[in-house]
Amino acid sequence: MYTAQGKIDQQALLEQYMPMVRRHALSLQVRLPASVELDDLVQAGMLGLLDAMGRYDDGQGASFSTYANQRIRGAMIDELRSRDWMPRSVRRNARAMDQATSRLEQRLGRAPDEREIADEMGISRDEYHQLLNDANNGFLLAYDEADSENGVTTASESATASPFEALLDESNRARLMEAIDALPEREKLLLGLYYQEELNLKEIGAVLGVSESRVCQLHSQAVSRLRGRLNR
Repeated sequence: MYTAQGKIDQQALLEQYMPMVRRHALSLQVRLPASVELDDLVQAGMLGLLDAMGRYDDGQGASFSTYANQRIRGAMIDELRSRDWMPRSVRRNARAMDQATSRLEQRLGRAPDEREIADEMGISRDEYHQLLNDANNGFLLAYDEADSENGVTTASESATASPFEALLDESNRARLMEAIDALPEREKLLLGLYYQEELNLKEIGAVLGVSESRVCQLHSQAVSRLRGRLNR
């Protein structure tokens, strides 16, 4: 949409694409903790739209709609990633948790419980729960690789079975499904509700009869079990 001078009519485009911004925000919010406000996502998306208006070059071949779509989602995901960033110490502890869980599964021949994992790591259950909460922030969403042509980071349109499934090639999908089948039933149900039914953490808590914080812990623990199995 252009003015008589051939320039993009920003006000008209803002009004035209506002529903798209809101749709993207709603599609992301359903997969996030209840603490993430819809208005924050919409605001980030509007900044992405404004960025698209300033950067768009119709000589590149892509339509403005396609370009704006990428910028809007990319801006929202950048906002989410800035919230979910984990310090190195948390990543290091998360790897230690994966390794401890894997060792115990091999030793016990079953999925270890929380007390056993905490004991294996030499920490208290309260410290273990805090580690689960911290680590969970790093893998609530799965994202595609950055668009190499436009430098735009976009989220996958389709749900994935785990935060790191996108890293697996087809030959390893069977291993992933076997690892999911080996999870404790409650954790398996949680992953199904989150990644297939697309419930948010508050809704899953209502189904499982636990707090939203506890859902975060169980989600983190399930992902740790999967990573431990796949890394063996």
